[in-house]
Amino acid sequence: VRRGIAWLAQRHRVVHAPTLFTRRQGFLAGTDEERLAELQEALDAPDVAAVVTARGGYGALRLLDRLDWSAFLRAPRWLVGFSDATALHCEVAHRGHASLHAMNVAGLGDADDEARARWLGALEDPTAPRSWQDLSPLSGPGVAEGRLFGGNLTLLFTLAASGRLHVPEGCLLLLEDVTETSYRIDRMLTALSLGGHLQRAAGIVLGTFTDCSPGKYDVPVEVVLQDRLASLGIPVAGGLPVGHGAHNDPVPLGRAARLECGRPNGTSLRLLPEG
Repeated sequence: VRRGIAWLAQRHRVVHAPTLFTRRQGFLAGTDEERLAELQEALDAPDVAAVVTARGGYGALRLLDRLDWSAFLRAPRWLVGFSDATALHCEVAHRGHASLHAMNVAGLGDADDEARARWLGALEDPTAPRSWQDLSPLSGPGVAEGRLFGGNLTLLFTLAASGRLHVPEGCLLLLEDVTETSYRIDRMLTALSLGGHLQRAAGIVLGTFTDCSPGKYDVPVEVVLQDRLASLGIPVAGGLPVGHGAHNDPVPLGRAARLECGRPNGTSLRLLPEG
């Protein structure tokens, strides 16, 4: 985290609360009240252009019902992060704004120059053309266009259980996860399908499913993804370098994109011009 802050400070003014490195409750970095105050201040401050999560953000769910978004809506700023920060991305999307699914500050501290340059480019020039080629089709040939939405599968499943998941109709749904066994992936995808959430997507693009083991039943996660998603009848592709793996490319959630799946020229995801 300190290395990431030092790198960011070479180009931008970086501010953080003195309690940033507090740890009071084991898996939580401080009490709910401390973390809520830090995040609320970042969402409210008039001179803040971006709020970047320090790490994965576990515990963000515990704050959702107490966050006040009124100042953010008057003066939106970028929210940057991934993993448990998916809960915040979904809240931002539900309010009609874009956010950046990308490395957190700790990730920037470990990243190489190329990955940092992509991160900075996405933050400072979010409407620039961008594409990902040579993805892997999980469904037959097809094309889907929509605004990108989503993130971590476990968080989307949890938001659905709490009644706070609002998948935009006709979106391109991004999914990734880490350290979940294949039967749990099956459970979460099945639940999202039963709830009608997956059916709202025009297409699905999969990031990495890092360290997602086949479990004692020896079912690879790739088999579960194929089984649960290919039957939806929409374009589905995997292989996007996004998530908890070695590569975590920045993806502007809320940006219009086009997924070409299984076409003669290959499978790709391309960000569309805005305006």
